[in-house]
Amino acid sequence: MRTDSLFYEIFQTDPSIVFELINRPSPRNTTYSFTSVEVKETSFRMDGILVPPIYATNLPIVFVEVQGYKDKKGILYSSLFSQIFLYLHDYQPVNDWIAVLIFTKRNLDPGLPNQYQDFVNSQRFVRIYLDELNQAENLSLGLSLLKLIGMRAELAADSARELIARTRQELADVNAQRKFIELIETVFVYKFPELSRKEIEAMFGLNELKQTRVYQEAKAEGVEEGRQEGLEEGRQEGRQEGLEEGKLAAVPLLLKAGMKPEEIAEQLGIDLAAVQKVAQQQ
Repeated sequence: MRTDSLFYEIFQTDPSIVFELINRPSPRNTTYSFTSVEVKETSFRMDGILVPPIYATNLPIVFVEVQGYKDKKGILYSSLFSQIFLYLHDYQPVNDWIAVLIFTKRNLDPGLPNQYQDFVNSQRFVRIYLDELNQAENLSLGLSLLKLIGMRAELAADSARELIARTRQELADVNAQRKFIELIETVFVYKFPELSRKEIEAMFGLNELKQTRVYQEAKAEGVEEGRQEGLEEGRQEGRQEGLEEGKLAAVPLLLKAGMKPEEIAEQLGIDLAAVQKVAQQQ
């Protein structure tokens, strides 16, 4: 599962989760925007930057990097700090800055190279290991959502149902409830793209799924009906064909979540041309 786009969608929806991760108070009276910025000299693209409003010069810019795989080239840290300092050079912000490097597992951290040892105890640089959130109790809704991303399949369904129940208890605003449940659904779309509609409904609970915007839009457009028909035809004419139809029906959801057609084709194991065709129809 490629997690970069998933994390970035979560942080776009609720930037305060980043501040929870680094144990800093969220500036609730100021709205951060989560954006992507190109560093011109090298064509680096920084996909995760929390930028405060222009008037909030006392608040830091927060650079967010997510690492969910082994750093085989050994350039993780050098690339991160190069992008940060080139960004500061290009845009000359007056704000201070913080870098947050999120590993889905601690064993993916190759260790800070000697050249960057000054950042070991720096308040400007924070490393987070999501697998160690399992050791924490009384997690907030946001951190519980991140914990769900790396959870084993056999545990994820029960945890999602518990998280949905907590969402309804802890969020009084109905729109806030729906938005958070949509994020839970998005996590499941990423984790289990091969599942049928009924299987996802069973994991979520039918009522929860039908209240989400993604489900309602899909139903209105006939995507879910087509997906079910594809699965039924697959059972009659061959499971493989039906499975491919089901996967194609998940493409619009993944496109909305920010994944590129090439990434979707790779993750679902289907033809890129078929994914691009669906994308052109959106």
